Amino acid sequence: MQSKLSKFYMYLFLSFLAGIILVPLYLTFISSFKTLGDLSSNVIGLPREWIFSNYTDVFGMEYFWSFAWNSLVYGVLTTVLTLICASMAAFVFAHIRFFGNRFLFNYLLIGLMFPFASAIIPLFLKVRDFGLLGTYWAVVLPQIAFGLGFAILLFRGFFKQIPPELFDAAYVDGCNYSNFFFRITIPLSVPIFSTVAVVTFVTSWNNYLLPLIMVSNEELYPWPMGIMFFRGEYDTDWSMVLTYVSLTLIPAIVFFLLAQKYIIAGLTGGAVKE
Repeated sequence: MQSKLSKFYMYLFLSFLAGIILVPLYLTFISSFKTLGDLSSNVIGLPREWIFSNYTDVFGMEYFWSFAWNSLVYGVLTTVLTLICASMAAFVFAHIRFFGNRFLFNYLLIGLMFPFASAIIPLFLKVRDFGLLGTYWAVVLPQIAFGLGFAILLFRGFFKQIPPELFDAAYVDGCNYSNFFFRITIPLSVPIFSTVAVVTFVTSWNNYLLPLIMVSNEELYPWPMGIMFFRGEYDTDWSMVLTYVSLTLIPAIVFFLLAQKYIIAGLTGGAVKE
């Protein structure tokens, strides 16, 4: 009886959390088919008249596909470079003992305690000094820097689960650390690579503040910044804004659903007590 009651409360709590996430998504999607008048008088209900022209108008934007391409470039570059750097660093922290190992690892994790917005001014000045303003790298490199701490944390937890006896056997056969990483560790770590890739890509895809500060050329705007094109001097076309937001969320949601199995496996695989 107590077990059934605890499961009931657990499912009730999980349903509450799911509602917090799904209700805003539902309202955004439903509102994208409404007119401005219907949106102001009928916020929660279904549209009185379904307006599909909002989506055709968004698809007909001059820069729509350019924005999508830029977001893809930002996301792919950030994801690939984060996976390479974080996985190699985490492998060293997990399997190689050296002086300062714990200190360096904790130092990298300090970055998780500070919000990204707190460093936006010095970050802008540093990117300007390097002459990268108005380029893809002005967005990609800071995203990698701020994503490394969390990525290394996930990779390290997963790598520490690899049995040390496996490396001992490989070492007897003449395998060094680099060969062990590329030939054994990476093939065994597909779940955690998928997890970090999804988290990094979705974070980059939804990033708005960093491109807003670092990029002034409309040709390099990512997809989220296209919202600004529906804001006028005196009013904002909220129906078009919600339509655009709905289209922006679809790729991230689809990408997450396709890799959901690997994400769960990667997160649970890294849950190891040291």
